[in-house]
Amino acid sequence: MLKTFKEVLEKAKDYGPKKMSVAAAQAEDVLRAVEAARLEGLTDSILVGDKKEIIRIAKEIGIDPSNYEIIDKPDKTETAKYAVELIRNKKASILMKGIMGTARLLKAVLDKEIGLRTDRLLSHVYTLEIKNYDRLLTMTDGAMNISPDLNQKAQIIQNAIHFAQSLGVEKPKVAVLGALELVNPDMPATIDAACLAKMSERGQIVGGIVDGPLAFDNAISKVSALHKGIESPVSGEVDIVLVPNIESGNIFAKGLVYLAKAIPAGLLLGAKAPVVLTSRADSAQSKLYSIALGVLMSEMAKIR
Repeated sequence: MLKTFKEVLEKAKDYGPKKMSVAAAQAEDVLRAVEAARLEGLTDSILVGDKKEIIRIAKEIGIDPSNYEIIDKPDKTETAKYAVELIRNKKASILMKGIMGTARLLKAVLDKEIGLRTDRLLSHVYTLEIKNYDRLLTMTDGAMNISPDLNQKAQIIQNAIHFAQSLGVEKPKVAVLGALELVNPDMPATIDAACLAKMSERGQIVGGIVDGPLAFDNAISKVSALHKGIESPVSGEVDIVLVPNIESGNIFAKGLVYLAKAIPAGLLLGAKAPVVLTSRADSAQSKLYSIALGVLMSEMAKIR
């Protein structure tokens, strides 16, 4: 089990360099992350976007643009399409969002002709390295699915389990979060959580251990759970938390990043290739760790 991003980075080096398509690479933090990934031996990137800007910014920050294939696509819609086509045509195995809105890139990813659709639901994982927690914690889904129903939540969990396995977690433990630990008919999230736990028991969700509903304190702390008389197979050893909706996930992750100084990295799952999908406010370091996660996920896809 990989417990820190340093361990993730070291493991990803074993599988690199992988070809990565970067959509709208003309941003300093994006280029710094891409260059760091190249120097670490993780990726060999194709930079798609405004070529003049990419070269200008690269030279300003001491990056040699001759180390990259640069495709001139100043229009961001065309940038997204071309970057996605590189994946579809198997000229790259990882897609990275640069300085463009997520919706624009997703439109290209979901395009029926040139996109990267599969039979799986697209979902986002945000993995956090948190001080005083003994493993990486993955939260899903705070960026893609707004208010998922029971079936969508099951698919989101399944995506996250496969992702956690790429981190060496043999049987990931999943906590389905709610405001309390009992099923309350007036709180639909608790009903979904109980159903998801039973679905896992019956083999409708495979590869992990799913329990819920659990409040966050009882999920993350076995002491807290026992204090409340809760016996859960995941308490205190949670690898994945499923949040009820996009708002709770967004608040949860950003709260940990900005107040607890957690280190984040993010990927979009369910497409034909992993998509490095981070916030434009995330640091170059976070983007580098996201690339490393993409390398591990790409290698997992080959094995599967």
